[in-house]
Amino acid sequence: MKKEAQYYEKLDGNRVRCRLCPHGCVIADGKTGLCRVRHNEGGTLYSVIYGRITSMAMDPIEKKPLYHFHPGKAILSLGTMGCNFACLFCQNYTIAQMEAATRPFDSHEAVQAALENDSIGIAYTYNEPFIWFEYVLETAKLAREKGLKNVLVTNGYVQQEPLNELLPFIDALNIDIKSIRPEFYKKICRGSLEPVLETCKTAVKSALVEVTNLIIPGHNDSDDDFEKLAGWVAENMGRQTPAHLSAYYPCWKMTAPPTPLATLERAYDVFTRHLDYVYVGNVRSRKGADTVCRSCGATLIERVGYNTRIAEMKEDGKCAKCGEGNNIRL
Repeated sequence: MKKEAQYYEKLDGNRVRCRLCPHGCVIADGKTGLCRVRHNEGGTLYSVIYGRITSMAMDPIEKKPLYHFHPGKAILSLGTMGCNFACLFCQNYTIAQMEAATRPFDSHEAVQAALENDSIGIAYTYNEPFIWFEYVLETAKLAREKGLKNVLVTNGYVQQEPLNELLPFIDALNIDIKSIRPEFYKKICRGSLEPVLETCKTAVKSALVEVTNLIIPGHNDSDDDFEKLAGWVAENMGRQTPAHLSAYYPCWKMTAPPTPLATLERAYDVFTRHLDYVYVGNVRSRKGADTVCRSCGATLIERVGYNTRIAEMKEDGKCAKCGEGNNIRL
């Protein structure tokens, strides 16, 4: 199943320039862009993954990870194949970096599946959803009409124009900020940092945004890395932006050793000087597991893995003890 792509221009010699992401790929007739899923056929650019999925599951919303969005609820999660990054540590490389089998699943089927499974909505996840733009936009509009929520789990590597077209239909995002250093993006991810930061600044104006930083020993694990990243998030997105510090394990082409718990806890200590809500993930640790009221210190949400218990939190998401809002969306 294919659909003519949005955001491209025709060039001479049946070439096209894709304008969906900052790569701006110039694609010859018969070729694809770096994402491997936008294909030039005779001077027309097509999405070859429109209406096709590799993966579907009902996940806890905390798995995205989103800790401040409908805590304890489940969400229908969909993914396809391809990515506009080539991260050496890719954890979903079998669908993001390699050819993967897909099957048809149109927007109406997606929305119906969410409704039938008592899902709060649809999460576009597992691989990079922005390269699935046409399908995500169509599905998100239909989901919104049916009272469902839309969630993006993304690397944030997209141009501002398509981002602004999609955001009115998006309720929450988890955006990976893989490092605050441009050279990390260039060397490790085959991309650039600045567009990701611009996506964060734009998205936080209209949706709940939580950020994730995968900490890789020897690459982005210094106190200076932590200080600069946490400081940037606080200054540009606000102190109430939830941040997830995630443990890395060797995967795909990256052979660095796993992230020590001590490194994650050191990062946690740095981040909490700048941000009100900091979480530690991919490891068993009580530090950075629960959501605590930034005003009075009451435990609002208790977590053990993906198991969640609402504690001192009212039905409107505010603290039951002091009434503070704590940037929780229900």
